[in-house]
Amino acid sequence: MQALGSLCSPWAAPRVGPLPPAPAMVRISKPKTFQAYLDDCHRRYSCAHCRAHLANHDDLISKSFQGSQGRAYLFNSVVNVGCGPAEERVLLTGLHAVADIHCENCKTTLGWKYEQAFESSQKYKEGKYIIELNHMIKDNGWD
Repeated sequence: MQALGSLCSPWAAPRVGPLPPAPAMVRISKPKTFQAYLDDCHRRYSCAHCRAHLANHDDLISKSFQGSQGRAYLFNSVVNVGCGPAEERVLLTGLHAVADIHCENCKTTLGWKYEQAFESSQKYKEGKYIIELNHMIKDNGWD
């Protein structure tokens, strides 16, 4: 114990040479801490940049959407995302009020949430989420 105490003491002489190896029980890597974890038994989509869980495959509504940077998927619900302020935008299907969404873990902008659709044929999108394909990966159970 005396030797350990002298290594940690601020008044100890400077150490010369390499530090001793860390004990085998110590994990050096930082664990992932997300707000929500999706069930391991379901196919899911995760953030391509930090692997935060985003959505279950069961919540996928459509693969036929266009984001601002390419193809996108429409989801019923998502997790681990934050919303910006809503603003009106003219999209391919008309005027909508949308709010950009970002990954809560790495802050990457992923897509948007449809807050309001002004045309009756587009009302089904309200409350739904667009995530662009280049910002997500398929994760868990896609054999």
